[in-house]
Amino acid sequence: MDTMGRHVIAELWECDSDLLNDEAAVERIMVNAALESGAEVREVVFHKFTPLGVSGVVIISESHLTIHSFPEHGYASVDVYTCGDRIDPAVAADYIAKGLRTKRKETVFVPRGQGNMNAKDLKVELVEAAK
Repeated sequence: MDTMGRHVIAELWECDSDLLNDEAAVERIMVNAALESGAEVREVVFHKFTPLGVSGVVIISESHLTIHSFPEHGYASVDVYTCGDRIDPAVAADYIAKGLRTKRKETVFVPRGQGNMNAKDLKVELVEAAK
């Protein structure tokens, strides 16, 4: 293993606004994303804001998945961080994007714990769903 972990930062745009404002749906998508990636779920905490938005964290043995939604903008910010090399955080981030019916996704892949961060080590990806 070259790093202690891998971190995916996902900007999810043009998501289903109703889903983004549904605490139970967001929680279900996030937990299922962790399970789909092979992670072991330890603790789950979500909060519904008034009038709009959901924030939550899924603590996994391998680290965490977090989300904050902005239904009024059709946007969600997502972080998936996994320690080690057994769990691929991109699998979970892709699952979340599909679950929220995202039409545009921007991701940054960050290797963690390898020492000095270099921009050359970051991988940025923009994906637009077929319309």
